[in-house]
Amino acid sequence: MAERQRGDRVVFERGFAAHLMGIDGTWRRNCLVEDVSETGAKLTVEGSVEGLNLKEFFLLLSSTGLAYRRCELAWVNGGQIGATFLKPSDAKKRPARRNTGDQIIEV
Repeated sequence: MAERQRGDRVVFERGFAAHLMGIDGTWRRNCLVEDVSETGAKLTVEGSVEGLNLKEFFLLLSSTGLAYRRCELAWVNGGQIGATFLKPSDAKKRPARRNTGDQIIEV
């Protein structure tokens, strides 16, 4: 597993309390950030991850939700998951569209 990790990692002795939240906001779970790097993190999730759409999710680092990272699932091992941080340019963006009557113009 260490071969897959890129960059220097910071390991938290007792974990750092955080939350996972679905991209659409329909689910939320408590978790502990076990370690973190510039590119991702290892998380221990409280409760089951079964049935959750973990392809993409938010890692909420503050209780108010003002500090967060958009993530995609890298791996699952029981109650632990690997999260890869997505950069704004990595998120799939659709071009803005404007309807001008009978035609749609890409902008």
